[in-house]
Amino acid sequence: QVQLVESGGGLVQSGGSLRLSCAASRSIFSFNAMGWYRQAPGEQRELVARVTSGGGTNYADSAKGRFTISRDNAKKMLYLQMNSLKPEDTAVYYCNAEVSRYESNYWGQGTQVTVSS
Repeated sequence: QVQLVESGGGLVQSGGSLRLSCAASRSIFSFNAMGWYRQAPGEQRELVARVTSGGGTNYADSAKGRFTISRDNAKKMLYLQMNSLKPEDTAVYYCNAEVSRYESNYWGQGTQVTVSS
């Protein structure tokens, strides 16, 4: 089992920045990948950014150039630095852990990000 706890969400004006954090309850060193997803009202949950155990990253087109994902294995933390925020970034952001092919993915409870115009 892995518990994931997100923090760092809030209300920010368009053009502002936020840094989301995700704390894991156990070592993330061996996790296949970790990622950030978001879900806006009435929309499906979508991938924002993902980082593999080898450090490879991929981003949604909407996040490229504005968001940066990083992981600190020693601290058991995942981060998402979000710059130049837009109202369309408003959503609940979820942390995800892909532990291994033998274990289910885990999700945090989510943190609300609201960007005002």
